[in-house]
Amino acid sequence: MKITQVETIRFSYLNKVVRDSEGHRHPGPEAKATQTLLKITTDEGANGYAFGVNAQVIQSVVKPILLGEDPFYREKIWQDLFERQRMNGGTLTYSVLSAVDQALWDLAGRYLNQPVYKLLGGFRDKIPAYASTMCGDNMEGGLGTPQDYANFAKWCIQRGYQAFKLHTWHTPYPGAPNPKRDIEACAAVRDAVGPDIPLMLDPYHFYDREASLYLATEAKKLDFYWMEEPMDERNMSSYIWLTKQTDLPICGPENADGSLFVRAEWIKHKACSISRGGVNHVGGLTPFMKIIHLAEAFGMKCEPHSAGAANLHAMCAMANAEFYERGMLHPFLDYEEPEPWLHEIVDPMDEQGFVHISQRPGLGLNINWDYIEAHKID
Repeated sequence: MKITQVETIRFSYLNKVVRDSEGHRHPGPEAKATQTLLKITTDEGANGYAFGVNAQVIQSVVKPILLGEDPFYREKIWQDLFERQRMNGGTLTYSVLSAVDQALWDLAGRYLNQPVYKLLGGFRDKIPAYASTMCGDNMEGGLGTPQDYANFAKWCIQRGYQAFKLHTWHTPYPGAPNPKRDIEACAAVRDAVGPDIPLMLDPYHFYDREASLYLATEAKKLDFYWMEEPMDERNMSSYIWLTKQTDLPICGPENADGSLFVRAEWIKHKACSISRGGVNHVGGLTPFMKIIHLAEAFGMKCEPHSAGAANLHAMCAMANAEFYERGMLHPFLDYEEPEPWLHEIVDPMDEQGFVHISQRPGLGLNINWDYIEAHKID
């Protein structure tokens, strides 16, 4: 079997989320936006799909590499793209590598009539979820105050979530960043949900060592489960220092460049207590499964970063993760509403807080082809 076509299909939709000057997402007025679907086709008629690609990069850089390749040689293709990334870092980003790899896994699952998590080595078909908030804002009734976080945490626990994570305030919001205000929000949430709910903190990403240690010390007093990315992750030495100073588990790295290689260094140098990674941040399912098993070999948890079908399939093929990150959540947004290009969300959650994985072939995407066709951009 050989890859014969690599297509990108662009279409429009109405987006309800805006990004601030730092790139963090918040609820906003509906605005027209563009989504792009990657479709990989073989000479036997097998197809694989992934959303969120750069059409120009796929057509100009990736397509010539993929044509004629065996789609089941995912490792060979990933290694080739990863090596080419050295001189093409601005175009062959990890998100591009990830989309290609996801589409190839999706193709394999569809061709073999199996969900991807079973091809990876199935471990479970559901996993407990934690509610992961958007970053703080200044919206009345949103996430503007510590009490807002407390109110939202109570709602999330009543909805069934088994744990709760705060993303606190960042620039450009007035008064941010402020470690004491972050802890005020943490304390308000702990008071609201009681002593038994696991809580996590993801604060401002560029605090210094002293502020990070303050956050860790105070979060530990509140019996938090972990903290992630309080400092620039390019500075591994600061994380080695922090993990020596606190008993609070430190989870990372999340965004540090280097895919599986940098995570090996973090584990080796004891810069984290819990390993971290996500399909879109490390270049696909292929490298992410290596990170998962690397952490497992050291007796360490690996808690995947962010929601999505591919991360969910990885989690249902691994034993060393406890929670699925369901989000980003906000009081003004309905997470249960599927994206317009899908008939249903990829991570439905029951009232007990378990996310159930789709048993459809591939990544289980229930694509709304009628919507895509009606909103296609030539």
